[in-house]
Amino acid sequence: MAAAIETQKLTKSYKSKQLGIVNVVDNLDLYVEEGEIFGFLGPNGAGKTTTIKMLLGIIYPTSGEGYVLGKEIGDMDVHKIISYLPERPYYYEHMTGTELLRFYDSLFGNNDPAKVQRLLERVNLAADATKTISQYSKGMQQRVGLAQSLLNDPKLLFLDEPTGGLDPIAHTEIRDLILNFREEGRTVFISSHELSEVERICDRVAIIHRGVIRRQGKLTELLKGGRVEVEAEGITKEFEDSIKIEGAIISLKDGRLIVDMPEEADVNSLLDGIRSSKGSVTSVIPRRKRLEDLFVETVRDSSRVSMAEGGVEA
Repeated sequence: MAAAIETQKLTKSYKSKQLGIVNVVDNLDLYVEEGEIFGFLGPNGAGKTTTIKMLLGIIYPTSGEGYVLGKEIGDMDVHKIISYLPERPYYYEHMTGTELLRFYDSLFGNNDPAKVQRLLERVNLAADATKTISQYSKGMQQRVGLAQSLLNDPKLLFLDEPTGGLDPIAHTEIRDLILNFREEGRTVFISSHELSEVERICDRVAIIHRGVIRRQGKLTELLKGGRVEVEAEGITKEFEDSIKIEGAIISLKDGRLIVDMPEEADVNSLLDGIRSSKGSVTSVIPRRKRLEDLFVETVRDSSRVSMAEGGVEA
């Protein structure tokens, strides 16, 4: 599949009086496939915003290469088919929803009231189209922002914290809209701290810390390594001794067996053995590795490496 975004050793450096040359983004190799929802994650100050600004052509890299939809970053033709919704968009609050979209549509040289109406309906704001932006809740402002981001029918959308601070209903509405973007074949690049949302909707993710990509890949691959806990009663010491599962933690007390095992182990064989030995299975509890676990683990590990090497936070 073709790349919507690809960078090779992309670097952005700044001069600091205290630290000298600081690489805010350091030799970034990023790959985003067309038509996927990609999560770009990292703690505050990790280099996410700097990376997005380089991809959008707002700032220029110090070194390295970057391509967006097959064009070098900064290519003006690409701007016609990408869009960006920042975390805190600024709107003219005296405008109504309709006036706002018509204004931004005119910046593309268009005047299409029917398209504006369709977009308002799509983001469920048709009934509130005559209200001013100052009367919109945060969720409504996010939805009108998504409508604005679709005015140029983009192939690639950059969304910065699209569900941050929203109530559960608004969360769901925004999430459904983003999932629809993927169904339409658009590529969505999301920067977010809402890890549970990212885990629900993203195909692949990258975790950046101190300007360096620490993890990148499909969520299904990155989140491998969960555990399964099997509990049973009426188990003999002989059966406990017969359990040969690599990586398992086994305990037996008063006939009560608890086996904590890797998720890739053969759980069914263990359950069959318990039943064959006249034991009774009381629970099987999968503990899937979460994106939050991976994120914390990645940031902590990279922090230890940086401290060991005498690194500093950019």
